[in-house]
Amino acid sequence: MDLRSMTQDELITYMKEAGEPKFRAKQVFEWLHRHHVSTADEMTNLSLALREKLSPEITTVREETRQTSKTDGTIKFLYRLFDGQMIETVWMPHDYGNSVCISSQAGCRMGCSFCASTIGGLVRNLTPSEMLEQVYASMRTTGERVDNIVVMGTGEPFDNYDNVIRFIRLITDPAGYNLSARNITVSTCGIIPGILAFADEGLPVTLALSLHAPNDELRKKIMPVAHTYPLEDTIAACRTYFEKTGRRVSYEYSLMAGVNDGEREARELAALLGKDNCHVNLIPINPVAERSYKTSGSASVQKFKLILEKSSINVTIRRSAGSDIDAACGQLRRKHAQEG
Repeated sequence: MDLRSMTQDELITYMKEAGEPKFRAKQVFEWLHRHHVSTADEMTNLSLALREKLSPEITTVREETRQTSKTDGTIKFLYRLFDGQMIETVWMPHDYGNSVCISSQAGCRMGCSFCASTIGGLVRNLTPSEMLEQVYASMRTTGERVDNIVVMGTGEPFDNYDNVIRFIRLITDPAGYNLSARNITVSTCGIIPGILAFADEGLPVTLALSLHAPNDELRKKIMPVAHTYPLEDTIAACRTYFEKTGRRVSYEYSLMAGVNDGEREARELAALLGKDNCHVNLIPINPVAERSYKTSGSASVQKFKLILEKSSINVTIRRSAGSDIDAACGQLRRKHAQEG
């Protein structure tokens, strides 16, 4: 395990085994998670010998390329990992603070038919340090603080459960970056065992379910996970998450013209969610070259929203960040691979 993935207790053990005093662990932890250094050379209160020992054990990412939106300042980073794998990270400035959307895997095996991330399948899971570095590297580049994190980029977080949980505990550690868990959102396509386990972690994180369809028949056509986990059971798991954590679940619904954006689907969705204390996030999709899906027209989006509102469902339309760049999950990574 690399140093950035270690808890303070694990660093204490590491330092003891290295013949170093216990307080070195606290110093290293602060350098990594408060100052976000990329090399041990920057840890100026450590001896040269210790810095040389630590250097090979600090994971970093290297920026391969980036795209910056001229319309809203969104930045999409393509980072290269130690083994040459590429991952995407999106920096989104808002009036209420800066958000960063991170990937949890290199590739994805969930197979959602509208998503570019899953083309090519899953390569491997990301380590906690590789998730942390997406946050820290983006701050080193922009010179600004991250206020909100969404684990909603490439990959299914609950397909990499243990590493995602460790990432959250490290980024929220009071001795480190100390981000409030309430400022973190984790999105899943509906891995029920992951949802139920997450509910017992004691973390007040917002859970987002990638829903995208109001019934099993349609959901199975666009999301293979629906063949394993029926919609009724998935929604029940989300209700359990709310009951145990008190955190309102967010349902992500990507609107695709002529597929799931009609009046019938809106009424079905309203009936499915009923009187649940939840939030529906309507997302006009970013078209993907390899897919045939088209973005819903504004009239359809507004009508869909109105139907949900009339059923007393809290609903918003997500601002389309970075619409003039390769903003959809997996687009920039795939484009780079094709050009390479």
